[in-house]
Amino acid sequence: MIQQLDGVDLADRLQEIAGRIRARADKVTTEEATKTAMVMPFIAHILGYNVFDPSEVIPEYTADVGTKKGEKVDYAIFQDEQPILLFECKQFGAPLGRDQISQLYRYFSVTDVRFGVLTDGGVYQFYSDIEEQNRMDMHPFLEFNLLDPDTVDVAELKRFTKTQFDADTILANARDLKFTREVLRLLHAEWQDPSEDFVRLLASRVYDGVKTKRVMEQFTRATKKAQRQFVAGQVNERLKVALSSADTEDGDTQPEESVTEDSTGIITTEEEWQAYYAVSAILSDAVDPQRVTIKDYLNHCNILLDNNRKQPICRLYFNSTQKKVGLIDDGREIEKVPLNAIGDLFDFADHLRGTVYRYLESVTDKPAGGTSEVSSVSM
Repeated sequence: MIQQLDGVDLADRLQEIAGRIRARADKVTTEEATKTAMVMPFIAHILGYNVFDPSEVIPEYTADVGTKKGEKVDYAIFQDEQPILLFECKQFGAPLGRDQISQLYRYFSVTDVRFGVLTDGGVYQFYSDIEEQNRMDMHPFLEFNLLDPDTVDVAELKRFTKTQFDADTILANARDLKFTREVLRLLHAEWQDPSEDFVRLLASRVYDGVKTKRVMEQFTRATKKAQRQFVAGQVNERLKVALSSADTEDGDTQPEESVTEDSTGIITTEEEWQAYYAVSAILSDAVDPQRVTIKDYLNHCNILLDNNRKQPICRLYFNSTQKKVGLIDDGREIEKVPLNAIGDLFDFADHLRGTVYRYLESVTDKPAGGTSEVSSVSM
């Protein structure tokens, strides 16, 4: 085991550690193996502490917690002979949540340690006592998955390294991180299913009448529709900027009409591109958007995973007056559903994610029902 390498970028080390974890994952079947193969390399290579120096890292750190004697956490990181960071480790792939943080929680009530980490070697959750001193928060202020280095906030992680650790600086930033994280969580929940309070807040800004049950039902529908249209509009604007930038960089002098024509003469229209970017946005929490591709044909347009025609995510039928999207079901049948606007694609977010999850051999979200034209997928 070696310590943090000077001159080597932290992001590069994260990529290296992620590669090692992937290579070892199928062999890591116990908690001890997780600590040896995953957590110790993280402490040494990423955070830069010497795991063989007991003045820096003590495994099986013991303290008396209330009436419980000999309570242990898996690792304690020391600075100036004082513990500064505690690690509680679980077997790789084990769930991480309230049921798993009990030991860290007890330690916070009797020690001066301000930071604790709950990990399965892949996912790392950083906790502190932001809301009430010496009482650990129930939600982490920082979380990432080493198997997906893009989720790592490198700047924040760097604050925990041996050369940069400063508790006051971390705590100041942790408050912002925690509050931002919680607001994002609430916004996501309101996006998925707007609460009555959220709808009432919006209604109070635009409607002075009595908020009857019928009025609130109308505003709930209007809120969901407005959310879809807002995202579709943002996607469209970003698409226009991206296309404009590409034209400028390439020095193209093509007409401004937003269409793309391939060597066969098949034209991909602006609306098809808008739909493609909308689907990419919908799937961004399930798969890297770069893996979502578009392939146009004479009578329809395919949106694929990994540009693989055997992994269709959906089909676009935009060549007629009534636009339709072809959704792929469990039996690889196509269900054609009418679209009134590009934003309507967000109504099928769970179905689209479920299709991708099936290809990824992950947990599948069951798609909503619906009966329309059904035909077999032709690859």
